[in-house]
Amino acid sequence: MSEGNASGGPTRRQRRAALGRSRQDSEPWIQNEGHAPPAGVGDPSLVDSVRRAVLAGTVQATGAAFADAVGSSGRLLGSEGTLTALDRVRAELAGLGPLEHLLAEDSITDILVNGPDDVWIDGAGGLRRIGRVFETEEQVRSLAVRLVAAGGRRLDDGCPAVDVRLEGLRVHAVLPPVSTAGTLLSIRIRRDRAFSLAELVDGGTVSHLMAEALRLIMRRRLNFLVSGATGTGKTTLLSALLGLADPQERIVLVEDAAELNPDHPHALGLQSRYGNLEGAGVFDLTELVRQALRMRPDRLVVGECRGAEVRELLAAMNTGHDGGGGTIHANSAGAVPARLSALAALAGLVPEVLALQASTALDVVVHLVRTERGRRVESIGLLELVDGRGLVVRPVLLDTGEECRPADGWSDFTARVGWCEPVAGQAHPVKCGSGPVVSRPTSSGTRP
Repeated sequence: MSEGNASGGPTRRQRRAALGRSRQDSEPWIQNEGHAPPAGVGDPSLVDSVRRAVLAGTVQATGAAFADAVGSSGRLLGSEGTLTALDRVRAELAGLGPLEHLLAEDSITDILVNGPDDVWIDGAGGLRRIGRVFETEEQVRSLAVRLVAAGGRRLDDGCPAVDVRLEGLRVHAVLPPVSTAGTLLSIRIRRDRAFSLAELVDGGTVSHLMAEALRLIMRRRLNFLVSGATGTGKTTLLSALLGLADPQERIVLVEDAAELNPDHPHALGLQSRYGNLEGAGVFDLTELVRQALRMRPDRLVVGECRGAEVRELLAAMNTGHDGGGGTIHANSAGAVPARLSALAALAGLVPEVLALQASTALDVVVHLVRTERGRRVESIGLLELVDGRGLVVRPVLLDTGEECRPADGWSDFTARVGWCEPVAGQAHPVKCGSGPVVSRPTSSGTRP
């Protein structure tokens, strides 16, 4: 992916990361994981003076104006102190305040604030508490109100729970008395970097045998769902899979909040929109799927199926739009049919109609789990309609964390994608009829 903007300069994300690194250089406490900043870092009175100047209209909310305001404050800060003060002013007035430095850590995916003295982060290392970051409850509430306002909505006693999207962030805030623990902030960070399937294999998320199966799913344009619980890596895997699509294909992404960033030259996204204070102007996922069908997609992808839009997606997959997919929340692969039934009920589909639609529209369910050892693709299964049982997911491959082995649906799956080599076959590529050439792992499917 490109490392700069169109003019050749650094992107805003790169400048934000550089800001975090400069704070790490000037504020060593940031490097000590699990420790909050010591009291007295920065000058609150300086921040307040710049804030008042911005509200009065004498200082614009830009980086250059902040620098001028800090420089003209009359305080003898020195070069290092000036940079530290400028970083603090920027973070407090245009960033995440005391949380800004966390954006520079690429492994962090979520920031969870449960009050001034209870802040957690989630990422590659799992959920971790970093202790006290804010000084007062008022500071947390002020940050929440400012972030929500930046997203074009309001957060107050009349609207105490709000979800907004900012550049690279998704922010959810809840105020008391709806919250019983003070102001709550949940911040999801969207990283610009997209992982390839090979990187996920190297990281242990996908076994070699699973990776070959996923490549064939994309090459043969099977329709698929990526399932899993919250934080299992569904969006990351979906982005990696879309990066395998033919560069000549046009991919249209439909999302509630833009998170997918596939490494593909012709992928474009549609994002839902909330209504205004009068409730007008709503663009939900159902309408976006309808609009996407008019945009000549080769692959239609719904970032997360969570409501009535599942009806439109299944209808599209049943009318010639192959190779599409999406994600769905489910505790197991076997629970996906029940989740589909629940979502279809929101769209007015009876179970019998849903079963017929889904069995002909969807081919494969890819399920992820998250354990103490990390995230991994646990299974690949075929979605089928069985007499007397309705929709079921028949396992094709199962990864226990120690080994990846074929399951009951293996032979049907390999026939469907043209992969006829036995699991314990040679270590050399084998061609099966007109199917693709695939390389087998040297062991019998065990993870390295």
